[in-house]
Amino acid sequence: MIKSMTGFGRCETEINGREITVEIKSVNHRFFEFSARTPRGYNFLDDKLKSFVNSYVARGKIDVFVSVSQSEQTPSEVTVNHQLVSGYLNAMKEISGTYGIENDVTVVSLARFPDVFTVHKAPEDEEQITADVLTAAKQAIDSFIAMREAEGEKLKADILSRAEVILGIVEKIEERSPQTVKEYEQRLLERIRQTLESFSVEIDEQRVLTEVAVFSDKVAVAEETVRLRSHFDQLKKILELNEPVGRKIDFIIQEMNREANTIGSKVQDSTLAHMVVEIKGEIEKIREQVQNIE
Repeated sequence: MIKSMTGFGRCETEINGREITVEIKSVNHRFFEFSARTPRGYNFLDDKLKSFVNSYVARGKIDVFVSVSQSEQTPSEVTVNHQLVSGYLNAMKEISGTYGIENDVTVVSLARFPDVFTVHKAPEDEEQITADVLTAAKQAIDSFIAMREAEGEKLKADILSRAEVILGIVEKIEERSPQTVKEYEQRLLERIRQTLESFSVEIDEQRVLTEVAVFSDKVAVAEETVRLRSHFDQLKKILELNEPVGRKIDFIIQEMNREANTIGSKVQDSTLAHMVVEIKGEIEKIREQVQNIE
């Protein structure tokens, strides 16, 4: 099943007393590019999340956002910066004595000064937090993958639909191409007759046949249309593979475009030239869709 490189997944859950939220989103990119935004002090999660996501995603620009709320049961210790408090008290006594202002400092007012208290939280179990975050990440990535697969099915349907349009045009080219040779022969004979009608000279039929044969070889597109059909057969098979196929399809699209260009350089008929333009337009639309396939 092909997957789009565009996707979004989110999980918000509570595990072991912590509220954990994980969001995963992606857009198309030539390679795997990962970026994680984790809470301060949780940088140890970055590499774990990258390896985890990379086990599910081969290509795309991936952004992961993680939030972890502290458990209310996490023990904390509050300490007083006595040296700083002493400094504050001495400074206020100095102000009071110098300016004759009442020194009405209280514990509450003193506590409002910055850095008087320091909160120390007990070290957290990194392994347990990692396991809990990855549990939430698994739920997020499941919905993320489901969205990419659903979008991939739409891309696949659109590509196959355009492939059928192109094959229909190729069939018309194959029908029309031999007719252009016959028309060229008729035009050649007519021009020769008009040129020689005032002269008693017979038309050299062998020379005409040689000229027609040269023209026929010059405008023949059978080899190109056969290869084009072969490329579409490959495309259909690749679209059924259960692996990342974006780069493979991109290569086949380049080959299709090369065959279409060759056909375009050979045809000398306005109707066929218009058909080639239609083919190239559809191939370009397929190429644009392929840019979003993993």
